[in-house]
Amino acid sequence: MAQFVDRLIRAAKLEARLYEEVESDPGAMGQALGVVLLASLAAGIGDVTQGGLSGLIVGTVAALLGWYIWAYMTYIIGAKLLPTPVTSTSHGELLRTLGFASAPGLLRILGVVPGLTGIVFLVAAIWMLMATVIAVRQALDYTSTTRAVGVCVIGWLVQVLIMLPLFLLFGAD
Repeated sequence: MAQFVDRLIRAAKLEARLYEEVESDPGAMGQALGVVLLASLAAGIGDVTQGGLSGLIVGTVAALLGWYIWAYMTYIIGAKLLPTPVTSTSHGELLRTLGFASAPGLLRILGVVPGLTGIVFLVAAIWMLMATVIAVRQALDYTSTTRAVGVCVIGWLVQVLIMLPLFLLFGAD
C-alpha cells in the first residue's frame, strides 16, 4: 500500500522517473488500474451535486470509458501511426503509464463541494493532461514533448468525437 501511495504522489508531481518506473514494471498494472478506477469514481462522486445518483453512475462510467478510449487511441496514434525510430512500447506499458497519469483525477472528488464542481474538474483535467503528456513522452521514448502533446491532443479529439454522441444520447437531461 505504501508503494501505491508513493507512486500516486509521484505521478501527481509529474515525475518523469515514476512513468519510466511503471512502464518497466508489469506488476504495476493492477496499481495503474486502481488509479484509473479511483479517479473515475472521484469524477462520479464529484458529479453527485449535479446529477444525484445518476450523476455518480454516469460520471464514473463516462470517466472510465473516456479514459480507455483516449488510452487506446493514444497507443494507436503514438506507437503505430506516429512513432519515432526509437519508439518501442507495448499496449501494457502505455496503459500502465497512462493509468498513473490519472492520479490528478482524484482531485475531482472535491467537485462534490457546491459551486466548485466546474473549477475542480477544469483544474483536474489540465493537470491530468500534463501528466498524460509526460506519460506518453516516457512510454513512447519520445525526445520531444511537442510530439507527445500532439499525440495526446489528437487522441483526446478522437475520444471527444466518440464520446460526444454517447453523452448526447445518454447524458442529456
